[in-house]
Amino acid sequence: MCFMCYPATRYMRSRNIFTLWKRTMACSSAQKRGVGGIYPPIATPFTPKEEVDYEKLEENVQKYAKIPFRGLVVQGSNGEFPFLSVEERVEVVQHVRRALPRDKLVMAGSGCESTQATVRMTERMVQAGADAVLVVTPCFYRGRMDTRALIHHYTQVADSSPVPVVLYSVPANTGLELPVEAVVTLSQHPNIVGLKDSGGDITRMALITHKTRGSGFQLLAGSAGFLLAAYAVGAVGGVCALANVLGPQLCQLERLCLSGSWEAARELQGRLIEPNAAVTRKFGVAALKRAMGWFGYHGGECRSPLRPLSEAEAEQLREGFSSNGWL
Repeated sequence: MCFMCYPATRYMRSRNIFTLWKRTMACSSAQKRGVGGIYPPIATPFTPKEEVDYEKLEENVQKYAKIPFRGLVVQGSNGEFPFLSVEERVEVVQHVRRALPRDKLVMAGSGCESTQATVRMTERMVQAGADAVLVVTPCFYRGRMDTRALIHHYTQVADSSPVPVVLYSVPANTGLELPVEAVVTLSQHPNIVGLKDSGGDITRMALITHKTRGSGFQLLAGSAGFLLAAYAVGAVGGVCALANVLGPQLCQLERLCLSGSWEAARELQGRLIEPNAAVTRKFGVAALKRAMGWFGYHGGECRSPLRPLSEAEAEQLREGFSSNGWL
């Protein structure tokens, strides 16, 4: 059995074993760990004083554990990770790992602006219990984040990471799209297993799956709004904000796509587009958290400077769900 079939944290104590793992992974890209499936990028609940509410976090995780997700993404964009301290980011992952059954994957966001900080954060996330890491593109100096710089960055992170690395392109937040040329090059790295693409360009996704075929590289759709289309061009799953509130429905859409039931999948996909747009590009995290409350989860407020929805915005959000039969 290959190294990746075991929990990575068992191997953190030994540099010799880590070195052996790197050699094993280099022998065959076919050994890349499969990350296919549906993941909610979970929200971070806060108290009225804007402290992380770990009790409510664990209650959400326990509810998500009953849904047939492949795992949870922790400290993604919907987790408000830019507003959390290093210690909070690590502690959130620790609490999620303790509350989640071991057969569910924890994919932790470890991206930082510098390569050195990302390497260190990745190590801490693994120590906290992460099974894989999701690494967003550094973007503050986006004018210099060309293909060469990004390949160097991700290669350094993947070389040092004890767990698989998933690339993360989210141009709506970073103003930077991970170039296809960089993705194709990085797909050959034995410890880079896939890409979460939130840009929504289906032709780009199709090109990536075409150019990386045979390498074991896996594409995850970054939004529920184009999940069916992504599956149609070769995606293996999705990291979807809407899964925080309509998790069973997203898992059902996955099953329909995988079974080739395209007519039923199109019908379901159509009913998910408006609510998905409302909790992502239209109103963002505040809307996601409001909707979570309607479906029995703990959303609560955002951390400043994000502000809650106005009543008019909340009414538009509700309409997006109710007009499609979800409320």
